[in-house]
Amino acid sequence: MGILDKHKVIETNATLLLILSFLVVTIGGLVQIVPLFYLENTIEKVEGMRPYTPLELAGRDVYLREGCYVCHSQMIRPMRDEVERYGHYSLAAESMYDHPFQWGSKRTGPDLARVGGRYSDDWHVDHLRDPQSVVPESVMPKYGFLEATLLEGEHIGDVMKTNGFVGVPYTDDMIEAARADFRAQADPDSDFDGLLERYGEAVNVRNFDGQPGVSEADALIAYLQVLGTMVDFSTFTPDASR
Repeated sequence: MGILDKHKVIETNATLLLILSFLVVTIGGLVQIVPLFYLENTIEKVEGMRPYTPLELAGRDVYLREGCYVCHSQMIRPMRDEVERYGHYSLAAESMYDHPFQWGSKRTGPDLARVGGRYSDDWHVDHLRDPQSVVPESVMPKYGFLEATLLEGEHIGDVMKTNGFVGVPYTDDMIEAARADFRAQADPDSDFDGLLERYGEAVNVRNFDGQPGVSEADALIAYLQVLGTMVDFSTFTPDASR
């Protein structure tokens, strides 16, 4: 009996096909799942990662609300064309504080995993107001209304508490100072020493949209400007044991 004849036996016997399919799926699942039980942590610890500041967290909520994830992924795959265009491939640790994470491969617009610091705040303001003014071929709608929508941050502490329930390590001090930190990050003339003490010296502190008050544009740009900037890839060395 040839190989094709043996295969025909499997294809024509529904019960045998079901049993063999189940065995293949079971073995494949075990190969992927069992190693995880022998790791102390399934996410490699990476120096530099921190929770989002209150303003960045508010900006992320704006990002999700407006459906930016529909056209922009935040996952650079380890393939040459992706790395050359967007930068170092994404690490699991970079999304450890994202609920939900922003992975994906469908891109109408470019991947944003490394967009932080790539463009100026003014560029982002122009891009939100009129995307086609900076990227003529863009199909992105206009988001100029974000500048006119002011935020008070009265509920940002509650949002941080909610994130804390799912593992984001916000301390009591961070939550207590949430509203003050929220406003301080968008005002370079404020007393933002506490903000830097809680989240690190590398936190961007400035008036992101150039307008009075803290707007949704401030929050969104603060979020975009931190994406991909927490990890120093010039010194990063992958864990060879994983």
